[in-house]
Amino acid sequence: MFLLSRLFLLLTETAEARQKARQDAYLAEATDLYDLEFRMRKLDREAAVVQPSWQVAR
Repeated sequence: MFLLSRLFLLLTETAEARQKARQDAYLAEATDLYDLEFRMRKLDREAAVVQPSWQVAR
């Protein structure tokens, strides 16, 4: 039953929700304030990468 419920959640969860969950888990692994700030800046830099126009969500 657990496997079936996990499969259902995987199929119904959006890509944005999965990405946010991964980012939250990554930030939660920070060991101190400086590490947290470094990780936040890293995520911001990765988000600022220019995507091709056909990939931009409108």
